[in-house]
Amino acid sequence: MEINIGISEENRKAIADELSKVLADSYMLYLKTHNYHWNVTGELFHSLHEQFEEQYTELAEAIDEIAERIRALGYRAPGTFKEFNELTSIDEDTEEPEALEMVRRLALGNEQILRTARKALKPANEAEDEATVDLLTQRLDIHAKTAWMLRSHLE
Repeated sequence: MEINIGISEENRKAIADELSKVLADSYMLYLKTHNYHWNVTGELFHSLHEQFEEQYTELAEAIDEIAERIRALGYRAPGTFKEFNELTSIDEDTEEPEALEMVRRLALGNEQILRTARKALKPANEAEDEATVDLLTQRLDIHAKTAWMLRSHLE
């Protein structure tokens, strides 16, 4: 069925492509945060364990919203680890960092999503796609606050 939502196919594709990168970064940060939740140790265990749980729970909801927006634009949302790995700009961890290094890496991951989301704003703004702009604005607010809270542990 032809899609006629007031946004051209070219613009919908550009937006979906950028949202796919936001989705991939969000998924990779979700995995990293959940991993850290399970494996954090040390005197900050309790507070970080709880903070990481709040963060990965929020990311899980965001991942669904981002994927559903891609689908609403008429495109397939990436959904495999291979696809996410190709699209993401967040590195997977291959070692087991200490608690404060986990915090630092999560702060950097949230900052990376901020940069990726800002890039996605351009085609959404150009197409006057307010729904995507709203979604990305919410993500910017959440990731900026999360990065700040994580950085506060390191000061």
